[in-house]
Amino acid sequence: MAEKEEHTQRFTFGREEKLKSKKLIELLFSKGKAVSSNPIRLIYLLQDNTGQAKPQALFSVSKRNFKKAVDRNRLKRQMREAYRLNRNLYFPEGEKNAYLLAFIYVAKEKIPYEILEKKLNLALERLKTGSK
Repeated sequence: MAEKEEHTQRFTFGREEKLKSKKLIELLFSKGKAVSSNPIRLIYLLQDNTGQAKPQALFSVSKRNFKKAVDRNRLKRQMREAYRLNRNLYFPEGEKNAYLLAFIYVAKEKIPYEILEKKLNLALERLKTGSK
């Protein structure tokens, strides 16, 4: 039997990590700052007064650019997956990271997942280097 490691990383994207509050979303879009890594635009806001430790994220794809819901949902699913797998590199567990994040897909065409993941990581890298 293999022994459990003491510090296992969790790769889930749970309910508390999803940005759903209309009030917080309005605050994010009115006062947030943006970084771009084409085709992804990341709008972020660091909240000081909340008791939350994890960043909250939302993912958006324009209906204007992708008419079919299937295409929009696939791109959002791919962005969520890339974020879920790489989040711990930028927001380690145990650290207080009360970020509000909005990932917006701005391109007019679909791109492969590997490129999407690189661009999302680049946007998160710009967030971490630019906000400090």
